[in-house]
Amino acid sequence: MSQCYLQLTLPDRRRVHQLLERKVPIAEIARQLGRHRSTIYRELKRNTFHDAEFPEYSGYYSGIANDISKERRRRLRKLSRHPQLRELVIEQLKALWSPEQIAGRLLADGVSAVRVCTETIYRFIYSKEDYALELYQHLPEGRRKRRPRRSRKPRDGSIPLDCRISQRPDFIADRSQFGHWEGDLLIFRRDLGEANVTSLVERKSRYTVMIKNGSRHSRPLIDKIIDAFSPLPAFARQSFTFDRGTEFRGFKALEDGLGARSWFCDPNSPWQKGAVENTNKRIRRFVPSDTDLSAVSQPQLVALAHHLNSLPRKCLGYRTPAEVFMAHLRDCG
Repeated sequence: MSQCYLQLTLPDRRRVHQLLERKVPIAEIARQLGRHRSTIYRELKRNTFHDAEFPEYSGYYSGIANDISKERRRRLRKLSRHPQLRELVIEQLKALWSPEQIAGRLLADGVSAVRVCTETIYRFIYSKEDYALELYQHLPEGRRKRRPRRSRKPRDGSIPLDCRISQRPDFIADRSQFGHWEGDLLIFRRDLGEANVTSLVERKSRYTVMIKNGSRHSRPLIDKIIDAFSPLPAFARQSFTFDRGTEFRGFKALEDGLGARSWFCDPNSPWQKGAVENTNKRIRRFVPSDTDLSAVSQPQLVALAHHLNSLPRKCLGYRTPAEVFMAHLRDCG
């Protein structure tokens, strides 16, 4: 007989409860209800009652299971029940805001009487009813299905002992002082040329700067950083933390050109410059590794950095990096 995959009803759940009480096997319960056994397994996994304080009371109860299921569907349909909020969420997703940024900004601004959380937005994006909108393609990694992300591997190289990150002051590590940056290099397919992009992120504000380079030669790359940061006051460009790539071997020029100190991560430790690593993932949405950089201009990279700096961030209380960066410039100037 054909199997039915429709949502279980309350009478179905009562029958499941009765059969479980009689120790009937799952396969037989499924056969009697005319459902696939995976439906029953899923029902028990999702709608079983768990009492952390009194574990002996945990179990599958038809009434509670039905309430849990209804509440889950209610959360899933929240955006469908509020068309204006739904359209706002769709608009912001298409503007490349993340679900977390959307939920946080709505809460911070108080523009909607209906509270929507990050998970509700993700459920909306991947729901059967709204999957056809393909909103997942506007997410940071555009995955058709949600799955864990992977971090990229850093490069290695030799550095002076007194420039290692272990010697870096604590006030840089804890972000208590403004003006300390992380830097990295975004590289692309070699058959498309040697062009690359330096990405730099201010640790406290998460403000991003992007610079196009013609090659990976260290001195020209460092000179471009000096040119980009010279207009900033000294307190806004106090230090840079890099990985051990050979392109940053000319770091001493930063001290001469900007008066800025350089620090270097330990080998194979990308988390020690996590701000720029996370930013690189966002940048790759727009300039993936197979991009021909000859078709990408510096003004286009500036526009992309402006976009990233205009997105509200949870770690900033849902202010934007640009807002926080400019506030520090005003307060410290």
